[in-house]
Amino acid sequence: MRVLFNADDFGLTEGVTDGIIQAHTNGVVQSTTLMMNGLAKDYAVEKAKQFPSLRVGIHLVLTWGVPLSKEVPSLINAQGLFKYTSSFEEMDPPRLEDVEKEWRTQLNAFIATGIPLHHIDSHHHVHGWEALKNVVLTLAEEYCVPVRYVDSLKKHPTVLLSEVLWLNFYDNGISEDIFNSLQQFKGKTVEVMTHPAIVDDPLKAISSYQEKRAEELSILCALKIPEWVELME
Repeated sequence: MRVLFNADDFGLTEGVTDGIIQAHTNGVVQSTTLMMNGLAKDYAVEKAKQFPSLRVGIHLVLTWGVPLSKEVPSLINAQGLFKYTSSFEEMDPPRLEDVEKEWRTQLNAFIATGIPLHHIDSHHHVHGWEALKNVVLTLAEEYCVPVRYVDSLKKHPTVLLSEVLWLNFYDNGISEDIFNSLQQFKGKTVEVMTHPAIVDDPLKAISSYQEKRAEELSILCALKIPEWVELME
């Protein structure tokens, strides 16, 4: 089985970014995904260039912070922040033109850093919203990169990064026995979503998922790769 450990939220804060770098240099994390509107985006870009062995994709955002585009009125609230939340599926779908404009802006900002684009995923898995399926497929084809598995794209296996997405390495599911759990899958490729971090004050101010990130970091740096696992690049 080929396994990819991906760390979400690169660039969210400096502590998150440093934790991900540590999980790569001292652990099993092979890739991460960069939030182009993150508080520490520029810092993360510098770190990515210092550690080119860490593959970097984009963590498309629609549910946190400020959009990069100034012309997406249907996506924002009165404060200029994205109005969508992690409960986006309970909300009315956005204007697809605005989503595509914003995500192209994020992608083009990523390309402008000069870092090779590894793959596409999204904050809160919003790219799996059925209403956005065609936008995601269009961007994947145009930017020539695979996309994190979501159910809405399961009929389009050629665009997927892996056959399976393992979401259980999170919160109470964090465990050193992850490889034993992964053996239940019969597929050839699986992505493990992770959120390692050094918990800093900016993270405490914006996220309820805090100390568990530090626990993830500790485990990801202690895991031993069994012989039957091949790490993906």
